[in-house]
Amino acid sequence: MMANAICQSVKESGAEVVFGSADSSDASTAASCDVILLGSPAMGDEILEDSMEDFYTGLEASLKGKKTGIFGSYDWGDGQWLRDWEERIKAAGGLSAAQPLMINLTPDDDGIAKCKAWAKEAIK
Repeated sequence: MMANAICQSVKESGAEVVFGSADSSDASTAASCDVILLGSPAMGDEILEDSMEDFYTGLEASLKGKKTGIFGSYDWGDGQWLRDWEERIKAAGGLSAAQPLMINLTPDDDGIAKCKAWAKEAIK
């Protein structure tokens, strides 16, 4: 739901969108984009979902100087997985497109509005 709301907001802004799931996307295509927005739920002990971990690992070396934004949902904990991911992006030379966006569980109408506002900020 978060990814769909973010995609809709980016499209509404007039920007071109390349959209897909981590297990079916190509890291080189993502690396060619001006802004990269990545999302993952927290899994297990606050880590990235496996397919996003694999996708991100393939993309990481291409992030230097790239505006990158991250978002995700969680059930418990305090969002450590998102802070860890943000540090990895910084270490790879990625530039922050926006503060990481975290939503507890499934986003309600307010959460969807936050996703859309976040997307607009991220692509500025």
